[in-house]
Amino acid sequence: MSAPAAPRGRWASLWGLALVPLLLLGAVLAYLVATGGGMKALQGPPVEQVKIGRVTLPERGVIQVQVVNDGPQAVTLPQVMVDDAFWSFTARPAGAIPRLGTATLTIPYPWVEGEAHKVALLSSLGTVFEAEIPVATLTPQPGRDLFVRFGLVGLYVGVVPVLLGMLWFPWMRRLSARAMNFILALTVGLLVYLAVGTYLDAQEFAAALPAFWQGTPAVLLIALLTLGVLLALGGKRRPEEAPLGLSYRIATGIGLHNLGEGLAIGAAFALGEAALGTFLILGFTLHNITEGVGIVAPVVRQKPKLIQFALLALIAGGPAILGTWLGGFAFNPVLATIFLAVGVGAIVQVVWEVGRLVARNTAALGAPLVSWSTLGGFTVGVALMYFTAFFVKF
Repeated sequence: MSAPAAPRGRWASLWGLALVPLLLLGAVLAYLVATGGGMKALQGPPVEQVKIGRVTLPERGVIQVQVVNDGPQAVTLPQVMVDDAFWSFTARPAGAIPRLGTATLTIPYPWVEGEAHKVALLSSLGTVFEAEIPVATLTPQPGRDLFVRFGLVGLYVGVVPVLLGMLWFPWMRRLSARAMNFILALTVGLLVYLAVGTYLDAQEFAAALPAFWQGTPAVLLIALLTLGVLLALGGKRRPEEAPLGLSYRIATGIGLHNLGEGLAIGAAFALGEAALGTFLILGFTLHNITEGVGIVAPVVRQKPKLIQFALLALIAGGPAILGTWLGGFAFNPVLATIFLAVGVGAIVQVVWEVGRLVARNTAALGAPLVSWSTLGGFTVGVALMYFTAFFVKF
């Protein structure tokens, strides 16, 4: 009966040794908090940092400002200015905003439709935090009619162009093996472009996050983690499932990218930039038609059912609908950053798999991996995405 006591004693000793540094660290931190570490005389003035999130116009004569305290200490905002004039306001919750806390300021102000307005928040120490309303218009509120309209916008931007691109499938089936390898290389090119674009979009959203989120490194870390998980899962797939499964993975990566496009369109309408939103719809519809080609390229030698094409189009284009709803009604930069970062990892993993397929096909043709055919296909893929992006970049 005494035999198990030795292992238990060894584990207790092991955990005790592991806890010693943590206990000492706790003691040091407690000392620093209680005494300032003897450096209170060197402390400068308090540092105030407030991140202004979304500025909305929920009804006529009302401005709402969402703020986050991402500084090291509590912040009080006793005064608000709109267009260089002081205005009364209410805060929810009232009082000081604790570190990492949020508050919503409601300002009764007679804003003018179509005009620009500037909001300034003044802290108790005199620090000014500013935000601008470029074009004043009512913020879209969730409702059945607008919900359907935004859904149609996402449909036009995501699902429809992908389906149109898939209509090249019968033509692609009649191509030679060398020509199909060109199409696969083209797919790699457009996916590489999407990966870079999605990464830059994620970094743009990350830059708008409060500092404590550490958005810039978080994008890279989430993308790498996603890539690692997908590569680990990829080793368990059966070879006979590869072509159709690869198409589904391409559609998933493209879908996460299209989520960002939907967010951009929905946010444009929410900010009152209707002309910009319409321009983005036209641009993204043209821009996304090439995605259908990339999705069906791996299965041109297969005979997928019509339901498979429908599912692929829904997976690739459906997130644009969700993105339009989120961007128009309840934009959240944290979720946008996470989704797009996951999209980067997913697209890079698909680039790896399609690249391997190109390498196998090239070897079967007895040609080098980097040939005029594969290089040309890759270049055409990048060029198609680059030049059609002229319609959505401004």
